[in-house]
Amino acid sequence: MIRTIAAILALTVATPAMADGFQVIGDRGSFIQLIKDRQLKRFGITLQVSPDGRIQGRAFGKPVTGAWDWNGRYFCRDLFYGEQNLGQNCQLVQLRGQTIRFTSDQGTGDSADLRLE
Repeated sequence: MIRTIAAILALTVATPAMADGFQVIGDRGSFIQLIKDRQLKRFGITLQVSPDGRIQGRAFGKPVTGAWDWNGRYFCRDLFYGEQNLGQNCQLVQLRGQTIRFTSDQGTGDSADLRLE
């Protein structure tokens, strides 16, 4: 269950940057255009990642809160799942259609695909 929750912004199997038609989102401005006024959803997870650096939502019945910033080519977030501190992680962001993929550890770790709604 903890691994599943850690996947809030990074689960599934890590994939090469251009695999399956995903395009890298490599700058803050492009990322903000994608997430502004939208929700990120996946089974059991609904998140809002706001342009001002906040993350809030719910995952499997518990609150998710945190903060994010952009560092170089990566989305860097500090995240809490309920009272549990999931810590900081910088992630590669990719897009294919309405699917946004976050891959942990600067693109070398686990990944999570969420729908942009």
